[in-house]
Amino acid sequence: MYMYICIYKLKRYIMSLDVMLTDPTATYETDDLYWANITHNLGTMADKAGIYKALWRPEEINKEFAKDIVPLLEDGLEDLKNRPEHFKQFNSKNGWGMYEHFVPFVEKYLEACKEYPNAKISISR
Repeated sequence: MYMYICIYKLKRYIMSLDVMLTDPTATYETDDLYWANITHNLGTMADKAGIYKALWRPEEINKEFAKDIVPLLEDGLEDLKNRPEHFKQFNSKNGWGMYEHFVPFVEKYLEACKEYPNAKISISR
């Protein structure tokens, strides 16, 4: 019980997004094919690139599988790369949430979505 309370309290103070791609045929929830974490401070940048919902809230746009968000991530990544100065204005003032961290995060997630197109998207915010 004590461990659960500590984890719960810790989770309340973590300001980040976890994205997971899971094998839909897996027996255990721990059978993730891909996992990544990024700060919530990049939410505005993601929104301006048109990929906030694909990353943070795919269920709100009826996206359940990795293949469902590939076109959105491709378009958003292209925009991020084509207009770096525009997006750098949304860098977090405290340094936790920077363009130079966000682009590789999106690149790797997109690569994983292409590698595992039938994987189920799981999000923890």
